[in-house]
Amino acid sequence: MQKKILALHDLAGLGRSSLVPIIAVLSAMGHQCVPLPTAVYSSHHGLPGWQGCGLTDRMRPALGQYTSLGLRFDAVYSGFLSSGEQIAIVAEAAARLNAGLLIVDPVLGDNGRLYSSMTPALCAEMVSLCRRADVITPNSTEAAVLLGRGPDVSPEDDSEALEWVSQLHRRFGAAVVLTGLALHEGQLSIACCENGNASLLYHPRIGAYYPGTGDLFAAVLTGCMVSGETAAEAARRAAGFVRECIAAAVQEGGDPLLGVPFEGKLRQLWEPPDV
Repeated sequence: MQKKILALHDLAGLGRSSLVPIIAVLSAMGHQCVPLPTAVYSSHHGLPGWQGCGLTDRMRPALGQYTSLGLRFDAVYSGFLSSGEQIAIVAEAAARLNAGLLIVDPVLGDNGRLYSSMTPALCAEMVSLCRRADVITPNSTEAAVLLGRGPDVSPEDDSEALEWVSQLHRRFGAAVVLTGLALHEGQLSIACCENGNASLLYHPRIGAYYPGTGDLFAAVLTGCMVSGETAAEAARRAAGFVRECIAAAVQEGGDPLLGVPFEGKLRQLWEPPDV
């Protein structure tokens, strides 16, 4: 039976980020994605002149409709959340509508710094949401905050990365996929821990930055885990897909702020992982 996923995230029209790739990826994987936008923007915030508005006050009425319809979701997935109220709404959605996984991408910061909107109170509320989650997908900056460390601290080698992801697993009781680890020259690493088993994945690093690749990764990971794959299996497939999209963007050229051309790669997601 087709899986149904509730995705709570902002919708940015231009730039191939947020709900745009999430809806496309989950649909390509054969799942039904039901988007519940937290805000609507003309583009992501890296492009100048963006326009938009928040939708916090419309989120609970939407949940009310879904509840009255008797809907149940195989997963609730949350990305960027801009307020404590939105974080609370994600928790309510999981409690009222979710018969499966709660997957939380705890978007707090990157590259050793918190985003300007992330106050200590908001970080504390995100920690509380992660305690409810079945799966969390922090980067190293976010992992440091979740562990009560400074955001500029990160694992320095394989052993420390495995210890971090194991600590997160024990602290939150969730499967953990820790992304974006620069542990070896020319490589990026992902640390996973599920059911007490920690492991590391490695893939070649492409020296380029494109917005929205984290959303692509989380969407593929979500689609795989809803289909029954382990966290490590899902992370491996998600990382491979994102790397192919980045390689295509580098070959194509153009403005990196417009994101990666994932559209031509979506057909790969319909195939089973071993094809």
